[in-house]
Amino acid sequence: MTVPDLAVVVPAYNEEHRIEKTLIRLREYLSAQKYTWSVLVVSDGSNDQTNAIVREFCSENPEFQLHDYSPNRGKGYAVRTGMLMADARMVLFSDADLAAPIEEIEKLLPMIEQGYDVAIGSRPLKESQLEVRQPWYREMLGRTFNTAVQILAIRGIQDTQCGFKLFRKPVSDDVFSRCKLERFSFDFEALLIARDLGYKIAEVPIVWRHQEGSKVSLLRDGTRMMVDLVKLRMMGKAQRLKHIIEPKES
Repeated sequence: MTVPDLAVVVPAYNEEHRIEKTLIRLREYLSAQKYTWSVLVVSDGSNDQTNAIVREFCSENPEFQLHDYSPNRGKGYAVRTGMLMADARMVLFSDADLAAPIEEIEKLLPMIEQGYDVAIGSRPLKESQLEVRQPWYREMLGRTFNTAVQILAIRGIQDTQCGFKLFRKPVSDDVFSRCKLERFSFDFEALLIARDLGYKIAEVPIVWRHQEGSKVSLLRDGTRMMVDLVKLRMMGKAQRLKHIIEPKES
């Protein structure tokens, strides 16, 4: 089989209320493009109807695939699993809520064509359009956290946490095979490892629309992410890069 140009990885945990709408939108948009594509939904221990809905959709749409497991391991584990499983020239991971609309991929693709290894959506850039904003306290805490990431780990990147990132497939394998964090800290871990490995990262302004239903707990997950950030910063580069995780079987 010919390897598609693009694979889209969608991590999902108990998304029964919006996953079908998301899959329909992905099919609608991607089917109109000239490049070839596939979609991999990684269900992270969902215990609602997510798996049944996705499985039914996949049965009628061969470009779509479901990979599910139990118990819940965390978004970082789901994304890592999908990024290593996906087989394409480029791999995008996109949140299941499509807060960054799938058509924004057209802003990331030229960066890869220009020689960047990773292209990431970024909300704080002045050219970005935040059509529906987060509640003020989430936005304030997000900016504070991104400042901490820049100070402690990844200078020059304003938004590490946006769930819309495109990798060349060999880069995705090299980066995510070294990632260890299983929950919401995986974004900055992956970008830090990519920077350690010398890959070129482009930060791209996008349209973004906040969606209700976030699984992130500001107190619990925010504290854990700060601890993870400090631990990663204290590691040496060699220590961050030495661990390799084998790709998951499809």
